Amino acid sequence: MSEHYKVTENDQSKRIDKLLTEVIEEASRSQIQGWLKDGIVFVDGKAVKSNYKVQEGESITWHIPEPEPMDILPEDIPIEIVYEDEDVIVVNKPSGMVIHPAAGHYSGTLVNALLFHVKDLSGINGVERPGIVHRIDKDTSGLLMVAKNDLAHQSLAEQLSKKTVERKYEAIVHGEIHHEYGTIDAPIGRDPKDRQRMAVVDGGRDAVTHFRVLRHFTDFTLVECKLETGRTHQIRVHMRYIEHPLAGDPKYGPRKTLDLDGQALHAKSLGFEHPRTGEWKTFEVEPPAEFKETLKYLETREV
Repeated sequence: MSEHYKVTENDQSKRIDKLLTEVIEEASRSQIQGWLKDGIVFVDGKAVKSNYKVQEGESITWHIPEPEPMDILPEDIPIEIVYEDEDVIVVNKPSGMVIHPAAGHYSGTLVNALLFHVKDLSGINGVERPGIVHRIDKDTSGLLMVAKNDLAHQSLAEQLSKKTVERKYEAIVHGEIHHEYGTIDAPIGRDPKDRQRMAVVDGGRDAVTHFRVLRHFTDFTLVECKLETGRTHQIRVHMRYIEHPLAGDPKYGPRKTLDLDGQALHAKSLGFEHPRTGEWKTFEVEPPAEFKETLKYLETREV
């Protein structure tokens, strides 16, 4: 699979391996250095080394090698299907479930469960990610749309690209937010200090999160976040950026936090145009038990 990227003014003189870790969010720097070493990354048609410094206007092309085929097996794992028709499935993913198989997670994923419960899934993303149009993090619960055929997949992916899909989340964050509404417009890329994390960085990809306060607690706030873009870890990174990290977040939150199995983040609402009928579909689900119990605990502290 070939992809390309046009070097911008903000990218000027960056090492190519560093730039591509910001552009290709799912690839690590060591992977990209391996691609450069193998001669599958080109600048204006010429193979370059990892330390090559890019110049504005150059065109970078890379040919990602096909992954080793994995034997992805259907598994009888219970999943909550909120909606299903011939084109689309909407699933309420539990916290703790990985979306698709990858190194270290060959079974027990949402894809393994979908392959058992659903006859057909789109093949655009290959055998490892059939039907998967977008993702939510392992420890984030809530709504996810899945494509059953390529027509549906292309339509939903286009809606995501055009920012017409409506996605709302509930989150419990540290600190008391003293204004009722806000918008965080800050670019996100790989954290230069820790390649396993994302961060607000100059030259990152555009990222916009709107939020409103739903409830105040002592030292914590319940917020609703509406995504305009869908960058990796976007809500987690943005709330940390404004110094209100998510409760329980092991990657972006403080050590002293609520006793939770991962970040208190729930994808509660999802709206999109049906790929075949054009009808606007909206779905909403309640947060899981652990999320609700945490809210009750915060309420008891108020008394």
